[in-house]
Amino acid sequence: MTTPPAPPPPRRGPRPLLLHLTLAMLRSSASVAACATSNSASWNWNAATAAQAQALLERLARTGAGGLPQAVLQEALTADRELIRGIAAYRRHPWHRDLPDPAAIWSEGGSRLLDYGGAGPVVLFVPSLVNRAYVLDLAPGLSMMRHLAGAGLRPLLLDWGWPGEVERGYTLTDYIAGRLERALAAAAADGPVVLAGYCMGGNLALAAALRRPELVRALALLATPWDFHAAGAEPAQALARLLPLAEPLLAFSRTLPVDALQLLFAMLDPWSIARKYRSFARLDPEGRRAQLFVALEDWLNDGVPLAAPVARECLAGWYGENTPARGAWRVAGLPVLPQALRRPAFVAVPARDRIVAPESAEPLALLIPGATLHRPAAGHIGMAAGSQAAAALWQPFADWVAALGIV
Repeated sequence: MTTPPAPPPPRRGPRPLLLHLTLAMLRSSASVAACATSNSASWNWNAATAAQAQALLERLARTGAGGLPQAVLQEALTADRELIRGIAAYRRHPWHRDLPDPAAIWSEGGSRLLDYGGAGPVVLFVPSLVNRAYVLDLAPGLSMMRHLAGAGLRPLLLDWGWPGEVERGYTLTDYIAGRLERALAAAAADGPVVLAGYCMGGNLALAAALRRPELVRALALLATPWDFHAAGAEPAQALARLLPLAEPLLAFSRTLPVDALQLLFAMLDPWSIARKYRSFARLDPEGRRAQLFVALEDWLNDGVPLAAPVARECLAGWYGENTPARGAWRVAGLPVLPQALRRPAFVAVPARDRIVAPESAEPLALLIPGATLHRPAAGHIGMAAGSQAAAALWQPFADWVAALGIV
């Protein structure tokens, strides 16, 4: 008798749920309170808010219902109901990722090097340390790895895995000069490879390419942050100032936990989660857009804690002091200087990136001699796993590798 597969675990997102519900409540309460204590002579709103108020006033004039405070209250209640409906619809959606992982050709600790097959130049992809690697192999038809394997490349994906007791003491030097370089050596057993880093993985890949140029044929940096103060120093430094508040968490678990990381990401745009879940509530749950939303939200909520020494180095150094752009970031004592790279480079800077500001990533294309700058018409995640990702990034990247003439 065949044992039926275990049901997938219940969804926990959006994480941290209490934060997003509290933000929605505070926004609704503040909107109602502001209207109840204001009059038309005292309104001093920005253009977007003024347009919303004008639309409400015009609706009131047509229907003859109540005043503006009552209309704002109804709008707030409607928005809150849509948010709850969207979260409930997400949590009960039947879609779940069931793509099997390919074989691993190398492993160390919790890390694995997954081989997606294909005949052609080897491309080693390095993802961020704080998100699961499978964003690059999300679902059938939404897998950059499988697309490239069918486009004349042999993609390998470094899955960092969950940080165990050993990894919780890792610094960026341990990850780059240790584990990444050993994975790179395994990938380059038959000759130098194309090294590609996504988001934070691009920073790690750049440092490894500079340290081990004999193993690297070319380098690709996909939505990689470099100048953390380019879009304004204050937001980045505000994140750095949260580090002392996080120290109890770092000391207790020797990591920055997933929910704490999600809170930091939420600070980039505090209202975005509520907006997208309200939009999801209006989608056909059986449609392709709804499935893509669920797939990406499952990935976003399936994060990985960050080793405490790495969290301190990134928050204080990268965000607080902007060490990469200042030439002050060092790995194993050596500075990471993009201008020292002597390999072909492909720098993808998504035009609609809300996670890594284009101003932060673009300097890499200027600093690396002869780099190719590609501007996908997509966002940070959509470029890698969205419905238009094949046209936005996957195929342009495959064409660039093919043009290198690697045998």
